Amino acid sequence: MPEPMQVEVVFALPDRQALVSVTVGKGATVADAISRSGLKAEFSNQDLDSMPVGIWGRPTARDCRLKDGDRVEIYRPLQRDPRDARRELAQSGLTMRKAPDG
Repeated sequence: MPEPMQVEVVFALPDRQALVSVTVGKGATVADAISRSGLKAEFSNQDLDSMPVGIWGRPTARDCRLKDGDRVEIYRPLQRDPRDARRELAQSGLTMRKAPDG
């Protein structure tokens, strides 16, 4: 068996998040880590296979090979573009700090 590595796989919804530490073999890919994490079953109402992924905040392909200690992130679609939200607040004379829910 290839030398084992520890990686984390994370996914979050507005009201729920999961961070799972998994052991994978050297040469494992992002897709391998996601599969091993069990998040597809835990979030079965989400289509995790169609969502973009990244490593430490940098978008990447699912066939990208992992390094020990990597953090695989599954990105859900945003409900609203943060730049649009800031523009709308600015037009109404508010800032993110003074926004009703901020």
